[in-house]
Amino acid sequence: MIRVKIKRKPDGRIYSFQVKGHAMYDEPGKDIVCAGVSAVTVGTVNSVEVLLGIQLKTKAKHGFLDVELTELADNVLNEKVQMLLESMVVMLQTIKQSYSTYIDLQENTK
Repeated sequence: MIRVKIKRKPDGRIYSFQVKGHAMYDEPGKDIVCAGVSAVTVGTVNSVEVLLGIQLKTKAKHGFLDVELTELADNVLNEKVQMLLESMVVMLQTIKQSYSTYIDLQENTK
C-alpha cells in the first residue's frame, strides 16, 4: 500500500508531504496506481520548482518521497505554491476514490 501523509500548519497551509510504499496493484512497470501517485507527486514538486523557481527540500529513493517547504516571505508566491499543493491533494483524493485498497491518504495539522 502507498501511504501519503500531508502535513498542515494550523492555518491549513501545507508545509510538507511524504509518500512511501508500493501499491502492489499490478507487477512493477504495469502498476497504474504507483504510476499515478508518482506522476502527481513528482509532477507537483517539478511544477513548484520550475514554474515558481522555488527549490523544495526533497529526499527521494525507490518507493519514497519526502518534501518540505520552507517558509516564504512573499505572500503571493506562497499562495501559488499552496494552490499547486492543494491541486496535488485533490488528484491524490481522486486516485484514492477509485483505488482505496492501494493508497492511504492522511492529513495532519501541526
